[in-house]
Amino acid sequence: MEISTKYSPQEVENKWYSYWMKQNFFHSTPKPGKKAYTIVIPPPNVTGVLHMGHMLNNTIQDVLIRRARMKGLEACWVPGTDHASIATEAKVVAMLKEKGIEKNSISREEFLKYAWEWKEKYGGIILEQLKKLGASCDWERTKFTMDEDLSDSVITVFTDLYKKGLIYRGVRMVNWDPQGKTALSDDEVIFKEVNSKLYHIRYQIEGSDEYVTIATVRPETIMADSAICIHPADERYQHLKGKKALIPLINRAIPIIEDEYVTMDFGTGCLKVTPAHDLNDYELGIKHKLPVIDILNDNGTLNEKAVIYVGEDRFIARKKIAKELEEKGHLLKAEDYKSNVGFSERTDAVIEPRLSLQWFLKMDKLTVPALENVMNDTIKLHPPKFKNMYRSWMENVRDWCISRQLWWGHRIPAWYNAEGDMVVAKTETEAKALFEQNNQSVEGLRQDDDVLDTWFSSWLWPISVFDPKVFETGKPNEELKFYYPTNDLVTAPEILFFWVARMIIAGYEYLGDKPFENVYLTGIVRDKLGRKMSKSLGNSPDPLDLIANFGADAVRTGMLFSSPAGNDLLYDEKLVEQGRNFSNKIWNAFRLVKGWEVKEGRNEANATAISWFEARFNQALAELEDNYDKYRMSDALMTVYKLVWDDFCAWYLEMVKPEFGQPIDKATYEATVNFFERIVKVLHPFMPFITEEIWQSLKPRSERDCLIVAEYPQAAAFDAQLVEEAAHIFEAVSQIRNLRSAKGLSPKETLGLFVKTANKGIYERFQAILIKLANVEVPVFTQDKVDGAVSFVIKGDELSVPMAGAIDVEKEKENIEKELAYTRGFLETVMKKLSNERFVSGAPAQVLENERKKQADAEAKIKALEESLKALV
Repeated sequence: MEISTKYSPQEVENKWYSYWMKQNFFHSTPKPGKKAYTIVIPPPNVTGVLHMGHMLNNTIQDVLIRRARMKGLEACWVPGTDHASIATEAKVVAMLKEKGIEKNSISREEFLKYAWEWKEKYGGIILEQLKKLGASCDWERTKFTMDEDLSDSVITVFTDLYKKGLIYRGVRMVNWDPQGKTALSDDEVIFKEVNSKLYHIRYQIEGSDEYVTIATVRPETIMADSAICIHPADERYQHLKGKKALIPLINRAIPIIEDEYVTMDFGTGCLKVTPAHDLNDYELGIKHKLPVIDILNDNGTLNEKAVIYVGEDRFIARKKIAKELEEKGHLLKAEDYKSNVGFSERTDAVIEPRLSLQWFLKMDKLTVPALENVMNDTIKLHPPKFKNMYRSWMENVRDWCISRQLWWGHRIPAWYNAEGDMVVAKTETEAKALFEQNNQSVEGLRQDDDVLDTWFSSWLWPISVFDPKVFETGKPNEELKFYYPTNDLVTAPEILFFWVARMIIAGYEYLGDKPFENVYLTGIVRDKLGRKMSKSLGNSPDPLDLIANFGADAVRTGMLFSSPAGNDLLYDEKLVEQGRNFSNKIWNAFRLVKGWEVKEGRNEANATAISWFEARFNQALAELEDNYDKYRMSDALMTVYKLVWDDFCAWYLEMVKPEFGQPIDKATYEATVNFFERIVKVLHPFMPFITEEIWQSLKPRSERDCLIVAEYPQAAAFDAQLVEEAAHIFEAVSQIRNLRSAKGLSPKETLGLFVKTANKGIYERFQAILIKLANVEVPVFTQDKVDGAVSFVIKGDELSVPMAGAIDVEKEKENIEKELAYTRGFLETVMKKLSNERFVSGAPAQVLENERKKQADAEAKIKALEESLKALV
């Protein structure tokens, strides 16, 4: 077959992905007696398009699933999307506005019709994009969190938890998103430090000329004040007990109350109490039976209870009120102030604490097994540093606000009659039956308007994608028995509590078992300046453009070159370029091997090279498996990268490559092809496309003989001494090559080599390789000084290369003296460490051994340099 001189990822990727799909290699079914390996995808929002975080996350998942598939496990990677209530509703509302339609002008049913149309048109984009990356998901299993069967499981769980007394409805202070116009759970609030103003406002004491000063960052809420609170022991304000103060601008009188909650030495010691707009104030208001005055509309504008600036946005009102307070003499000062402000995780709007009638799930008892089984490593977090974060959240968990004031989502299965009575039931028919059983009217029957928090469906994901009916039957079907618990979950640390913890809770509540064994937490993809990638900053490349320009394999490896678990990845396009260069290196090695003419026979001179690479491959494979076991994905890739680039391409192929125009013996060729096959096997999970192309081109294959399902190599015992000896020889070759380069000597000029060593065996075993790769004569073993030679030291051996007539003696003496001075200075630094008793007594044994090795090497190098200097005199 004709092999193209340049690797073309565009042609190769489409060809092999289509072929894998046609052969149904991605699909999995339960196979009794076979061990399953399962991953469920963190379902991306149905509104989403591929971004760099998705690229990293899904590359890691694909690496794991491809490796498991090759290891003979029944590998199943379940894809799907999340209905994303807030984000999708916002998209649909925006689309309707473009059509001149306001959401509140149409019925819920009409809105949902538009929403489903939008989902059908745009909802599958991200999954199609994942195919370009090479994601080998079982696409036949694709699920959507609002599929009929998954929706039914959500409603079943809600009704079950309600019957257990774990779900309740009540008026509570919640986090309100004025842009999304919905409540949020505590976990959906992101706190950021922002620059604010601290306003010092004067409140007049009713019936006097006296004032008290209140400090607040929110002057727009003064109209909602219900009291001013002082500490009962604060002597400054004893005379104000039982009096009232007047709210500036509106002159409404509010009582002065006492409570130890107030900190006397913070601010002025006077606290304005606004129960409708602050959680702590709300608790204080309950204790002192204060009125709750909510002055904000659901969109963050002031309502008629505010009296002034009605209809104004809260932030515009803040500026106008501050200005009016100043003009009327109520503002003492406004100083710069930094405060922690809550933002909506979904819309990035500033959160408003707000009293609202919502649905809640009690979390205190549900979290117990979920905490215990992460702390005892039944479920392992990678890296484990996240265990402390997890524990902190789980030990301080609050009840989960699960209702959202939206139309897109799973509608809460609560039903009300005209008299306000309520039942919880899966269907209207069941609701009617319950009302009748309770001897209550079914007149005016209506369903709750709210939908459930999106996470209330995705927390069931590892269960519901296999058996959505298990929540009703309590008996797992064969699929769930086979695939659950899943093996690895790959996700971002920021949803450790939103999603991961809740899936663990659901797993123990409904199946009495963990949902997964390992959680691999990726870092955030940042630009090279350390900034989080975002559209607003314009610092995020389009992943599809990267794939089109560099190839999917290059992008995958580029993402993994520097992505240790739990740590952020500083993305630079040079990483992807490195991935492309790696692809080209592999392709050129393949072209070299396939370009050889083969003759019968065996070249014994290549036996050492073959034995060495066999040992080195098994050594690298053991390292690779260890990295996989420890979820060090970046290290795993680098192990393979070095094996291919350095060991196979730079050393092995150079060792066995025949002279130009000469054939290679069949035994060496077959060994080389065998090595290449094993290399592409371990490389396949990282770079699926180029490896499949090479696999198919190395020799004729049957239709189903594809690399994607080839047997993964198993690590075998290896000759560690042989690997170490080869490294010794490679160092010698590198030194001689560097010497040629430094002295301007032609690579074609054969040099002499004298070796002073106590271990001649290494040089004798690798003699042919040393002669070939370094272009030297047969090494001469000597204990004498070699006149006119340049010497260097490798692990105590002194190697000398005669340079008579080939060098400028005076310049060479100058260079040696400089290197000698540097090495002596280095040795002095090492000796200072080793003469420091505190260092020697406190340093680990390995550190001490390394320092003593540095000492020995430096001393040997100094001796060799001194000998070289003498030889030039």
